[in-house]
Amino acid sequence: MRALVSMMAVLALAACDSGGVPAPGTEEPRASTPQVEANEVLLTADGLTAGSEAFYFAAGQNEVEAAVARALGKASDSGTNEECGAGPIDYSTFPGGLTVNFKNGSLVGWFWGDEAANIELAGDIAIGAPRAEIEAEEGFAMIDGSTLGEEFSLGDKIGGFFENDRLSMLYSGTQCFFR
Repeated sequence: MRALVSMMAVLALAACDSGGVPAPGTEEPRASTPQVEANEVLLTADGLTAGSEAFYFAAGQNEVEAAVARALGKASDSGTNEECGAGPIDYSTFPGGLTVNFKNGSLVGWFWGDEAANIELAGDIAIGAPRAEIEAEEGFAMIDGSTLGEEFSLGDKIGGFFENDRLSMLYSGTQCFFR
């Protein structure tokens, strides 16, 4: 009986896996994430920082939307994409061309496709950067056979597109791209 109870406890703990997302209050400070101004957003492979608040993927929708709205202004568009391959995805688009994606009330991805002085990717990468500058980034690789255009990856968590030899869009996390 004791063995059965022990096994059930182990299984219960395994079922509570957060998928690598730290529990609230247990996150270590991100030494590699610079502080941003109150009206800035810094995009990362694992989430984003809006003003003084950093969010990993899996953060709550209300908190993320409120922080991004404080930094960039009210969302210009929001809704649900019912036809996404990942299932219905809620989204909000903010000034500067930043769209944040949510599933079941949690942040799951972002994409950015407009030149904006107050949004950047960690490492000072911005929309409109010359192709050669992006190709020199660590982890750069073209995605052969992409049906979406000149698509590339920066490591295994960030992707993007070129148009007219300039960076035209960046993304991370869950997207509703139709390939």
